[in-house]
Amino acid sequence: MVCFRLAPVPGSGLLLLCLVLDLGPATYSGSSCGDDQNGPKIAVQFGSGFSWIVNFTEETSFYSIDNISFSYNTNDNTTFPDAKEKGVFTVSDHVAFRVPLNDIFRCSSLLTLGKNDVVQHYWDVHVQAFVQNGTVSTKEFLCDKDKTLTTVLPIVPTTVPSPTTTPSPKEKPEVGSYSVVNSNGTCLLATMGLQLNITHDKVASVININPNTTNFTGSCHPQTALLRLSSSSIKYLDFVFAVKNENRFYLKEVNVSMYLVNGSVFSIANNNLSYWDAPLGSSYMCNKEQTVSVSGAFQINTFDLRVQPFNVMEGKYSTAQECSLDDDTILIPIIVGAGLSGLIIVIVIAYLIGRRKSYAGYQTL
Repeated sequence: MVCFRLAPVPGSGLLLLCLVLDLGPATYSGSSCGDDQNGPKIAVQFGSGFSWIVNFTEETSFYSIDNISFSYNTNDNTTFPDAKEKGVFTVSDHVAFRVPLNDIFRCSSLLTLGKNDVVQHYWDVHVQAFVQNGTVSTKEFLCDKDKTLTTVLPIVPTTVPSPTTTPSPKEKPEVGSYSVVNSNGTCLLATMGLQLNITHDKVASVININPNTTNFTGSCHPQTALLRLSSSSIKYLDFVFAVKNENRFYLKEVNVSMYLVNGSVFSIANNNLSYWDAPLGSSYMCNKEQTVSVSGAFQINTFDLRVQPFNVMEGKYSTAQECSLDDDTILIPIIVGAGLSGLIIVIVIAYLIGRRKSYAGYQTL
């Protein structure tokens, strides 16, 4: 598999292209910002006689990912050793994704184009054409598949959705420790066991993440922080934290893209979450099993969780805010209240019995 993350082409944006071919390095000759007659174009050449071209068009307040062309060379005996017809062949698909100007087109889900026995698979696509003032937009336009798969959960500034406890169908995952370092030192800490619950094509599967075979990177900014996990089967699992009300942080976004056993790619993104809420300068901790619902098809069970994405001092966790599942102090007033209620009931019953006996000792004159 060959993956290209194209550098920004002025006026054309960003694009990630992955092809199941091993044809050497890519070149980008022919990519252009467009002119009065022609729109922007991204052109990629690789191997001997192979190329991929995408054209963009503009209309009023929208731009379109208009046409994708793929050319392949059956004269390449290494790739096509048994080809009956030799030559360079081109297939062209009219895509017609209409995107608002100054929006990034994003599609984490698998998109498939098929024509003339050529099948193209795309996923994790981020592209923006007609970039304004050389600045890539932060506003995203999701493809229909991502809209269908993403569960939108409202962010309520003053409350956090209560985490749910889900019985795990397999053994508890091993707890891993992860960190992100920038120029000022450690800026993010995370300790957790992770279990992924995936439903794909009506088949449910549970995957425990092994921290010993998992890579981690990330970044820290004043208002956001990212922890990215990856492995041989996980392209990326992103945890994105954000600051709210200038004094608290929370888990705002989870993105995942991974290879399933059947070879297909499973991708989900949700940037409208509200979990793991805690004050800035502290950490968030939940030892009991907790479920983060990213979508109807993807949930994450966490175990022995502790995270601090901001204001990490000397590479150590600050005082933790515990989740409600760990807070045993709430049991004390419940027990005391239950005891008092029971005592009151006993007193009332004794009083009623006493009154009944006292009435029975008198006769009417």
